[in-house]
Amino acid sequence: GSHSQLEDTAPRIVEHPTDVLVSKGEPATLSCKAEGRPAPVVEWYKDGERVETDREDPRSHRTLLPGGSLFFLRILHGRRGKPDEGVYVCVARNYLGEATSRNASLEVAGE
Repeated sequence: GSHSQLEDTAPRIVEHPTDVLVSKGEPATLSCKAEGRPAPVVEWYKDGERVETDREDPRSHRTLLPGGSLFFLRILHGRRGKPDEGVYVCVARNYLGEATSRNASLEVAGE
C-alpha cells in the first residue's frame, strides 16, 4: 500500500519573540510559535530560570497563550525592583527533541 503516514517531527520555532519595551502596569506579549508532531509543549525561561505562569499559579499575572506566546496582564515594577525585566527565551519540546528561540529582552520604560 501507498499508505502515507504523517511523520512525527521535532519542534521548530516558527515565530520568535522580539525585544519589548513596556511601561509599568501595562500589558505585554512575548510571541512564540512552535511547530512539531506531536504538538510541542512550550516553556519560557527568564535569565535562565523557568517562568511560572497561571498554569502553575492561578494568581500569576503571566499567562501562557494557546499558541505558546507569553502574555503579561500588567508589567510588575516596584521600588524593590523590576521582576519582569530580563532576557526571555521560549523552549518547545516533544519526545523527538527541543528547539530554543532567540533571546528577547523585556525592558520596563523609565519613569
